Amino acid sequence: MHAPAQRTIPLELLLAAYRSGIFPMSDSRDDEDVYWVEPRERAILPLDGFRCSRSLAKAIRQDRFRVTCDAAFAEVIHACAAPRPGHPGTWISRRIAESYHALHAAGHAHSIECWQDGELVGGLYGVAFDRVFCGESMFSRRTDASKVALGWLVVLLRRAGFLLLDCQFMTEHLASLGAVEIERDEYLRLLAEATAAPAAQSLPEAYSAVLSAAAGAASAGVGEGEGVSVGEGLAEGAARGAADGASAVSCPGKLIAQSLTHTS
Repeated sequence: MHAPAQRTIPLELLLAAYRSGIFPMSDSRDDEDVYWVEPRERAILPLDGFRCSRSLAKAIRQDRFRVTCDAAFAEVIHACAAPRPGHPGTWISRRIAESYHALHAAGHAHSIECWQDGELVGGLYGVAFDRVFCGESMFSRRTDASKVALGWLVVLLRRAGFLLLDCQFMTEHLASLGAVEIERDEYLRLLAEATAAPAAQSLPEAYSAVLSAAAGAASAGVGEGEGVSVGEGLAEGAARGAADGASAVSCPGKLIAQSLTHTS
């Protein structure tokens, strides 16, 4: 079934579709038509099942990339829709992109960005509602950039109280990071559980809390291996940072890597 041609998909329709397990796609960048997809088999990434290799943990811990949240949402979508080797086309039409810009403005779509030397080199974006995050697409222009973005996303979602990370379709890349494929009925059951209550925090709030915890740990002289965790110790780390007047953030990646490696 195709939606009528118009510039943006109404926000209420988009959110109702996601809450029903359905999402939009198009055939090309310039396609005005949208078709609605409900896969028989759905890829999800269990939030306690992210596979963090030693090399990836090192990249995160050393802050090889500066990671931000919602700092360049439009640029991330543009990069995800750009042609890439083996994928000259895209399902992210201009109409779909504009619809997600509207979702972002309404607080229901977010991006994670990876920067290196001031250049956007990787990231991802998706739709957030209740305790659900539906990952839409990711891109990488440097080794491990999209993996780092996904690792940060997993920790932020856990911190914010999310229950379900939907990856839509399985790929080798996602499988290597811990994604699994489940039947549609099982996905709908998990979706119903995750939409039963609102998330404790938004993704940007969880991101700010991680930076505050990192600043608190730095000001308190916490060393690697002793760190304030992104879970239970986060509030205490933030409080120490505020009490000490810390303004500089030191190695937030250490907290992210610690959380991933202690639960993977």
